[in-house]
Amino acid sequence: MLKVGVTAGPHAEIMETVKNVAEKNGLKIVIVEFNDYLQPNAALNQGDIDLNSFQHQLYLDSLVKDRKYEITPIAKTMLFPIGIYSKKINRLEDIAAKSTILIPNDPANSGRSLQLLARAGLVTLKPLSGYNATTADIINNPKELVIKEGDAGHISRLLDGVDLAVINSNYAVIAGLIPTKDALILEAVDSPYTNVIAVRTRDQDRPEVQKFILAYHSEEVKQFINDHFKGAILTAW
Repeated sequence: MLKVGVTAGPHAEIMETVKNVAEKNGLKIVIVEFNDYLQPNAALNQGDIDLNSFQHQLYLDSLVKDRKYEITPIAKTMLFPIGIYSKKINRLEDIAAKSTILIPNDPANSGRSLQLLARAGLVTLKPLSGYNATTADIINNPKELVIKEGDAGHISRLLDGVDLAVINSNYAVIAGLIPTKDALILEAVDSPYTNVIAVRTRDQDRPEVQKFILAYHSEEVKQFINDHFKGAILTAW
């Protein structure tokens, strides 16, 4: 038996399917649901649960560094991707000079957005600027794009008024967009914002843990994510 910590929402919904797959293969899963982002790692580190599945790599790294947790990521799960959207063009190559692009203004999503613009070839960032990049790190903007910032939750409503917008997948779906269909470019699943399964370091080779990973990485779970979340979540295996 494994106790698995998740947060309410998509992670809990997905884990119900993982649980069903695992139990078909003889592994009992108990889902422990948390309502904040600190408790799942604290509970894992002190042995109250065996695994957790709720966080991306960067967040886990920061907690391990700050709190000296002996926790290790053992498998990737999925990504809530950001994407570039437009109501005015169908290809990024068609973007006109001095077009306006709206990106989220919170530090985490702003840096992600700028990295996505760089990946799309629209800007060049200072070397090593990473996911903490700001607009001050832009060293080349060949199309002289006008980059504006706004609240991540409101950007999808403002899409008609700008040439391009970077939108988180959950907000894109609420706005009636299908990320895998409508985004001009999506964040890739090799992003450090891809979510992971985490375990106490000493337990990473437990047979039950390996069996759990196989259950999560099953076709049944992938199908559930694809069908239920309609492109708002990308599987990372």
